Amino acid sequence: MQLLEFGFTPMLYTILCYNSETMVTSWTKEEDDSVMEKLIAVQEKLARKRKLGPVARLGPTTTARTVRKAQTPFMVTDGPYAETKEQILGFYIVDFDSQDDAVEFSKELAAVNPGGAYEIRPVIYFAANDELAESAVMPNASA
Repeated sequence: MQLLEFGFTPMLYTILCYNSETMVTSWTKEEDDSVMEKLIAVQEKLARKRKLGPVARLGPTTTARTVRKAQTPFMVTDGPYAETKEQILGFYIVDFDSQDDAVEFSKELAAVNPGGAYEIRPVIYFAANDELAESAVMPNASA
């Protein structure tokens, strides 16, 4: 990863978007379009600052496959790993100076998206072609 070679590590955070899949899939096309339009308006502010990375809406959990490693050979099952009230329905990768800034952006998203929750985590980097254990870089970590 060239960014690491030059001593520059962007402060990337993942924002995981949780919501009730049952609720979201019950929206009419008009309701869904309205929520997406509002979310895009929030995203565009960040995109103009070149601080917005990949954004994805995940397919339904009914299309998921889970690899369970409690036994050998591993078991592959249909659907998500656990029964939960909320599922990860999407995610953002964002570049902020601090996790507090990522929290503030998440609050803006939450203000226009009914229900659910946002979980913010720092992204850990691995330099290409290096030993993974030796090359992990935690954003905002002191040397």
